[in-house]
Amino acid sequence: MRSLIFGSLLMVASAGFAVAQDAAPTHLVEQAPVSIREAAPGVYLVDFGRAAFGNLSLTPAGGGKSGPVTVRFGEALKDGRVDTKPPGTVRFAEVKVTPSGSAAMTIAPPVDARNTKAPAVLTPAAYGTLMPFRWVEVEGWPGALRASQIRRRASFDSTWVDGAASFQSSDAMLDKIWDLSHYTIKATTFAGVLVDGDRERLAYEADAYLNQLGYYAGDADPRMVRVTFDRLLKYPTWPSEWAPHVVFIAYADWMQTGDKVWLAAHYEALKSKLLQDRVGPDGLVTSNAENIRMGDIVDWPVAERDGYVFTGVNTVVNAFRLRALDEMAVLAAAVGKDDEAAGYATQARTAKSAFQAKLFDPARGLYRDGVGTDHASLHANLFPLAFGLVPVEARPKVAQWLAGRGMAASVYAAQYLLEGLFENGEDAAALGLMTAPGDRSWKHMVESGTTMTWEAWDQHYKPNQDWNHAWGAAPANLLPRFVLGAQPLTPGWKRAVIQPRTGALTKAEGRMPTPLGELFVSWSRGKNFELKLKVPAGMTAKVELPAREGSTGVWVDGKRVTAHRDGGWWVVEKDVSGAVRLQER
Repeated sequence: MRSLIFGSLLMVASAGFAVAQDAAPTHLVEQAPVSIREAAPGVYLVDFGRAAFGNLSLTPAGGGKSGPVTVRFGEALKDGRVDTKPPGTVRFAEVKVTPSGSAAMTIAPPVDARNTKAPAVLTPAAYGTLMPFRWVEVEGWPGALRASQIRRRASFDSTWVDGAASFQSSDAMLDKIWDLSHYTIKATTFAGVLVDGDRERLAYEADAYLNQLGYYAGDADPRMVRVTFDRLLKYPTWPSEWAPHVVFIAYADWMQTGDKVWLAAHYEALKSKLLQDRVGPDGLVTSNAENIRMGDIVDWPVAERDGYVFTGVNTVVNAFRLRALDEMAVLAAAVGKDDEAAGYATQARTAKSAFQAKLFDPARGLYRDGVGTDHASLHANLFPLAFGLVPVEARPKVAQWLAGRGMAASVYAAQYLLEGLFENGEDAAALGLMTAPGDRSWKHMVESGTTMTWEAWDQHYKPNQDWNHAWGAAPANLLPRFVLGAQPLTPGWKRAVIQPRTGALTKAEGRMPTPLGELFVSWSRGKNFELKLKVPAGMTAKVELPAREGSTGVWVDGKRVTAHRDGGWWVVEKDVSGAVRLQER
């Protein structure tokens, strides 16, 4: 396997391509096919096993003349052949070439202006045109097409290490879901920027944040996230909730890296992402007719909004701003802006009071979609729960209600729905939604045969969806963060928390990269709950174990340690480090 590496690139206008832009390092990896078979007389069907963004290298045998050869690239099959008329924006391309001599030829699909010209994120000109494909048909090849004659030249993040992250559990389908999601994160790094997929190849704030979470679960290098952040500052998009996502990205970077220098350099830019120009006297964001018509997203596509009623004060939009204010207070303090941190905290308290008074219905224990409507959608409740805005005493009711509604949201909102469920005692429901029957789960994606997650739950929910969309890859971050239970507790992972949410699983294990090195977690649940940890040097871990009824305490490496009960958890008083084995008995 060979690779050609391009670092941070500055590309200039050339041959109709445009704009200078930076990108994190990527490389072209030459991949051999998984299988080749003759699909029809003179037509070879080549399977590369998984879809990736790339093109081909073909090497003729030489020694004789050859006529035209037709090469077809595809993301989909139909009746055992490359689907030449796939649905929506599923990819297909065809080119004709005439082999000559015995030198390897680069075969690239035709240029598609929608994703290879500005404002799309451009890939290096030396790579040639890239498109996502798994399957290739070669028709008219002189003689038999051998595996040694064809390679896919696939573009990936050059810092990505396939074995740096892993996940296995007692549920084989859940393991397949993690693998699908994790690979999607890797494959969609092809441009050196966290883009929304292949249709546009643009950076969108919400897509980038969800992608960032999965990326950090597989690669601790922050460069790709940061070039994406810089691009979003230069080319912001229009949705109301997308602006606060920029604060989320900066906060996640701070917790991941603890890099105060980078944060200080970008802190001022975050202030414009708080929707301050739309805040009323009560501290709540207001929406005018244009905001309601175009800006307030809630969920996407439109049909995924669970009947959301849009009003002048939108519960979802305000939930996003409140989470952003909380995080801005932390970031301001981190860069020594104590007065500004206090100001953000004050704004948050004022707005939270109005949010609760005007949007929460105490009779039902649920949030309304907005001021002026009694409709309570899934979204008006999942975002407040995920963002910690629901009063503690009301959280069980909201979480149970959400769990009972099922997956009445898109793959985008599913990230936040599942976060809220995991964090509020509904981990069995969260895992059940991932593996649910029907066409609104990741189980459905796995069973469809796709090798990258989709932009929507199925084609009929979004007919123009991409089949290579990382915002559909939420399990890549949710499973390590919640099932393994590993998250940074202080910036830079100097102190982590390990709190496994087990659901109905009996065991799980995995590893994840951190800036300090590999973190390994393995747990099993039988007569006792047992947890094995390997914590990298420079990190300590606060451990919280699920507490069974009748259990009496926690043992570390065979010795009882001080721990206290906090709800359904045993909280170990002293942090652990190195390789340790903990048991709840």
